Amino acid sequence: MPKNPKTVSSFADLGQVYEEETASPAYHRAFTSDLAQAQLNIAEEPSSTDMPGPFEAEQCVKSMMREIFALMSDTRMEPIAQRIAWGIVNSFHVVARQIEGEEDSAAVKLGELARISDPSEVFASEVEEAQMRCQSLAEAREALECMRDHAGEVYRANSGHPFSALRGSRVSSVLTASQIDAREFLAARTKIRREQLAPSGPIVVISGGQDWEDYQRIWDRLDLLKTRVPTMTLATTAQGKGVDAIAAAWAAAQDVPLIAFRLNRGYGNAAPFKRNKLLAKLDPVEAIVCEGSGVQANLAQIMREAGVPVTVFHQVEIKTEESRAA
Repeated sequence: MPKNPKTVSSFADLGQVYEEETASPAYHRAFTSDLAQAQLNIAEEPSSTDMPGPFEAEQCVKSMMREIFALMSDTRMEPIAQRIAWGIVNSFHVVARQIEGEEDSAAVKLGELARISDPSEVFASEVEEAQMRCQSLAEAREALECMRDHAGEVYRANSGHPFSALRGSRVSSVLTASQIDAREFLAARTKIRREQLAPSGPIVVISGGQDWEDYQRIWDRLDLLKTRVPTMTLATTAQGKGVDAIAAAWAAAQDVPLIAFRLNRGYGNAAPFKRNKLLAKLDPVEAIVCEGSGVQANLAQIMREAGVPVTVFHQVEIKTEESRAA
């Protein structure tokens, strides 16, 4: 039952209160531990203390994000609220990536131990401790990613823009393996991380100019594609405004995995065209190309040559429709 339940007068009221004071499935997964003990730092002793409560964690994130926007709304500080809220989301992202680095190091150590044949109890204890630390770090990372993703959704709802980290991929996972063989644990972990960074779902590619503001046609097309391909993954050309930003906002709202393909500046002026070829190698099921520059024209051509269905939107069509409406 929820903590400190409100006074209720009927079963219907009780149901509503319970719903209000029950955490979402994502928080239940991230904050419900399978570990009897956890150890995030080898310099500290293992701890048997509980994880934060799922409901309390969810409410904390929601309140923290909303209060920033509420505090500055209708004041001279309102334009700054979005920047501060972005910083809060990014702090979760940065710390989660730091923990991920520690988790990777712990996994390497565990892998080295798993390859050694030593039947002694002392060695077995060392393997168990290494696995506990790796799992403890994975558990902490997962909780931070859950809070980051939730904070990002509150940020999007209040600012109208999806959260986009400056560095690093945004990936979230639920790793529930516990008390299992070290080799199996590492195999499960590797599979999950590979799926995060290279989703196996059908790819839909989208790209366009940075001066686009008409989002409705893009969202309508993406809605249609998601109906036809529910497990789709969206790949963009990682521009911070225009078509890519519109697509990123849709992906965040629809909980669709997003891969942002940034330019490899090492290729110089050829970088955008190298990226177009890389996008074609993903074997996308469809491409949406909105009028922009020669880069978008090249992308449409490459996709057609690869046999990928291409939907092309022209800005001139928007102007014609607007003039007719007028």
